[in-house]
Amino acid sequence: MSDASQQTQMDPRMQQFLEEEKRKAVFNEVVAQLASVCFEKCVTSPSSKLSSYEGTCLSHCALRYMESGQVILGKMQGQ
Repeated sequence: MSDASQQTQMDPRMQQFLEEEKRKAVFNEVVAQLASVCFEKCVTSPSSKLSSYEGTCLSHCALRYMESGQVILGKMQGQ
């Protein structure tokens, strides 16, 4: 049976649950990428405490990353 025919036969609650789980997985992947990219960019020598520069850099990096994602999503949705 094809995926399309299985989805039409699937309980709508199950479809909604699976879609929500996919969204959660994508969100978690984006957060992991953000953490990795910003950590590599901002933290020069890991220690038990972030320097003032590192904290500010991480905040700005995360904000730019999220804003970029919103712009890309908007373009993909035709806005």
